[in-house]
Amino acid sequence: MIAAIILVLVVSAVTFAIFFLVPKIGGQSTTQLATQYVGKDANPESIAAVKKNLGLDLPLYEQYWHFIKAIVMGANYKFGPDAAQCHRPCFGYSFKSHVEVWPQIKDRIPVTFSLAIGAAVIWVISGVVIGVISALKRGTIFDRLSMGVALAGVSLPIFFTGMVLLGLFSYKWTVWDNVQYHSFTSDPGQWAWNLVLPWISLAFLYSALYARLTRAGMLETMGEDYIRTARAKGLPERVVVGKHALRAALTPIVTIFGMDFGLLIGGAIITERVFSFQGVGAYAVQGVRDNDLPIVLGVTMVAATFIVLCNLVVDLLYAAIDPRVRYS
Repeated sequence: MIAAIILVLVVSAVTFAIFFLVPKIGGQSTTQLATQYVGKDANPESIAAVKKNLGLDLPLYEQYWHFIKAIVMGANYKFGPDAAQCHRPCFGYSFKSHVEVWPQIKDRIPVTFSLAIGAAVIWVISGVVIGVISALKRGTIFDRLSMGVALAGVSLPIFFTGMVLLGLFSYKWTVWDNVQYHSFTSDPGQWAWNLVLPWISLAFLYSALYARLTRAGMLETMGEDYIRTARAKGLPERVVVGKHALRAALTPIVTIFGMDFGLLIGGAIITERVFSFQGVGAYAVQGVRDNDLPIVLGVTMVAATFIVLCNLVVDLLYAAIDPRVRYS
């Protein structure tokens, strides 16, 4: 837990340095930095306001302290004659809309989480099952066919798969004639129905990768001495495969799943773009396009926090999955 907190602080420091230190190293002055975030209609008053709000004239360590303090305790901002309070966790106000960043991210997290959790269930189950069967039936038609499809899945980008699914099932056959996000609390059935195509397009890439990894792990594990010992004891094949071989082969799968799922919670950018979902990824693209620093900082910090938490959970799951791992 302490290591996870330290890692989040390190990520925050690196993120802060990228946006505030690197431009100064490149030769930009504080006025040039402030002008960059004001926009096309920059004037001396607006530039001075941005410099004051961001504290660009302060020493770098003070700027970083105010950045962390705002996340933990909130902050106050002034926009000309108006003052506003940014509640914790405060990632600042959008330069374009003057709206708090965190409430905007919080409203979009359910969309991204819905995409990630549904796709994750599909790709883990399908990828692991196909990988195990391919390893047990090595060299058969099923093995060659499934690995060929997996190779195609790894090669095809998500935006291509998503557009093909939309073209076939939404425009040509109108099975899903109006794919848009619906809240789970308002209508769970409609929520799931409209997420089927995004789930499949997002899961296709990952399930192909997980199938190949599971197959490789199973082939390596099935040749271990303890597997031969288990068979020599007369254990049923399903026990040998499920309890002994698969548990050991799942360790790298769980590791990569923690990273993949954390990244998706930080924003499934391409999938959200293809299906016009207003999730965290779409919000990050908006911030980059508008050169809106607080949005980019906020999404980066939220994504980094989710990735660290997912990897912490993965570390805790190792002992439950792999019998060779024990925590003292």
